[in-house]
Amino acid sequence: MALLLLLNVVCLAAQKRNTFTVLQWNIWQEGTVVKDGYQAIIDEIVRLKPDFVTFSEVRNYNKTRFCDRVVKSLAEKGETYYSFLSFDTGLLSRYPIKDSTVVYPLHNDQGTVHRMLTTIHGEEIAVYTAHLDYRSCAYYNVRGYHGTTWGEIPVPTTVAEVLAFNDASVRDDAIREFIKMAKKDIAEGRLLMIGGDFNEPSHLDWIRETKDLYDHQGLIIPWTVTLELDNAGFKDAYRTKYPDVLKYPGFTYPADNEVVPLKKLTWAPKADERERIDYIFYYPDERLQLKEVILFGPSGCIERNQRVEMKSKDRYLKPMGLWPTDHKGVLATFRLKK
Repeated sequence: MALLLLLNVVCLAAQKRNTFTVLQWNIWQEGTVVKDGYQAIIDEIVRLKPDFVTFSEVRNYNKTRFCDRVVKSLAEKGETYYSFLSFDTGLLSRYPIKDSTVVYPLHNDQGTVHRMLTTIHGEEIAVYTAHLDYRSCAYYNVRGYHGTTWGEIPVPTTVAEVLAFNDASVRDDAIREFIKMAKKDIAEGRLLMIGGDFNEPSHLDWIRETKDLYDHQGLIIPWTVTLELDNAGFKDAYRTKYPDVLKYPGFTYPADNEVVPLKKLTWAPKADERERIDYIFYYPDERLQLKEVILFGPSGCIERNQRVEMKSKDRYLKPMGLWPTDHKGVLATFRLKK
């Protein structure tokens, strides 16, 4: 309870202390899978008051503009946010939006990247949101399930085989488009960050220390998307704050949602499919300091078709009531050095 109160104070007081918060949240088909899920999304944003929200799984169902609907619902609760029309991903900002851009457009339901530009505490900031291709999801292949059909398959034995399947997705294409545009923002002197469900693990998590854990099958894999971001100079907020992979695995998927049947929460029921696939990355800048990162959601995960509680040192900001999704969010707090 003390931790929850502290985090609420951090979120509520952010603007007064030259700090701001970013929430990455896969909302599972706009909260429609869970009864009353949409209202739970609204209630949690009202509670946390994040400065920026990067949504994954925006669908604009029934010819509605999801983010516009969220902005209206929040206004009815006394909270002012800004947004724009987007597909698959979405962005909310507590600050007026100066510009918005489609960085990687939606095609064949294979993910998007969107960007917005605003000013916060006198500094221009570019915030990106990414929901990357869910197909050719190679970390499932390692667990004995085909990463597009999710049927059972023989486990691949080489890293080259895994990466060949992985890079048949367009996740790498999308992140390269992001990096290309991000370099322009950086050249213009803007602060920059991206939140997203990448549908791909981190190269920082599949290392020697974890090769025999979590059904990694002895493999050490330099996963493409996070490695591309690392090579381009971006920092993974969670792994920057918690570099010890064994004590802080940071799994965001699949989250245990107590109101959802197990069969809807697992794609690989015979395997340990727990993974960290939801991220906030930022570009290091002398004006910017990462203060805190926490997982947002229930502490439980799904492992081998069972609901399990994590025994790690990961810290959780738990929902106040109904949890609307099968992912855990990531909430990061940054400070602007003035």
